[in-house]
Amino acid sequence: MMIDPWFLENLVCPVDGSRLHLDNDSLRSENGRTYPIIEGVPVMLVNTDNHTLWVGQASLSHAESGGKDPESSLYLDTIGVDVDQREGIRRAFAEGTRNVDPVVSYIISHTCGIAYKHLVGQLQDYPIPELRLPQGDGKRLLDIGCNWGRWSVAAARKGYEPVGIDPSLGAVLAARRVAAQLGVNCRHVVGDARFLPFKDETFDTVFSYSVLQHFSKEDASATLTGAGRVLKPGGICMIQMPNFLGIRCLQHQFRRRFREPTGFQVRYWSLPELKRAFESAIGPAKSSVDCFFGLGLQSADKPLMPWHLRTITGISDFLRGLSRGLPPLVHIADSVYIQATKP
Repeated sequence: MMIDPWFLENLVCPVDGSRLHLDNDSLRSENGRTYPIIEGVPVMLVNTDNHTLWVGQASLSHAESGGKDPESSLYLDTIGVDVDQREGIRRAFAEGTRNVDPVVSYIISHTCGIAYKHLVGQLQDYPIPELRLPQGDGKRLLDIGCNWGRWSVAAARKGYEPVGIDPSLGAVLAARRVAAQLGVNCRHVVGDARFLPFKDETFDTVFSYSVLQHFSKEDASATLTGAGRVLKPGGICMIQMPNFLGIRCLQHQFRRRFREPTGFQVRYWSLPELKRAFESAIGPAKSSVDCFFGLGLQSADKPLMPWHLRTITGISDFLRGLSRGLPPLVHIADSVYIQATKP
């Protein structure tokens, strides 16, 4: 089995942190734990009854069976689509006429449901957003919860060396195909954000978008602790999170009567709470506006949106620009970035 030598140098056992060596089609830890390699991608999932996303168990089951998908190499039961959508993906691959990877075309609503629901199965171009970080200049970036890889592609185009990690085997393999199609260099790992399988101080930057907002606060804190561990001194962690006092966020909380969230529902954090969590796990932290009136509205996506969402996103962009001169606006933004620096 061929594997990128970078993985042998930088991956560790996510359970005990021990070094790994190649053993046929798997990576084996010093304590005998094995992690399968599927199509060159290390599957570093931990066998737990509490996955952050249910597809983690499906991915783990495929990996433990040797990656033999009875239907294809697409692992469609690991990407969260229904029976009809699976058939649509298979049909699109058989036809082979689309510019966009069929898996991405059908999971695009997972990227931003409000903006892309109408595009499921119809996507004509990849929506690659703007990464609001400085030029990478070859710095190594970890993209937590990369899914089909759009933020990893954005990072690569900005000069970073991205490594994407996600519990969905099917989404990660789609991310590999997309990166190859777009001609960018990205590495990918199947894994759990709470158990990052990387050596200490591996990354210059840790990034995540629309991921930790779905975790319990305990799981999010565990992920932040791991992010601090894998960051180099002086490295930065920038993660998108929902703001408890955002206008749209308050509306959603009111609809569910401010009940405690369950499953994959969004958890809403106050800005002081976020600052404490990031500073405890990583280092000094600050907040900035991502967007207003929703979670995930990106100006680069406007060409793909219905007219009313383009208008809303345009207003959000205006307010975000205004927030640079009026910092208190961050307190009513729905989606914020928290950026922490490791001392």
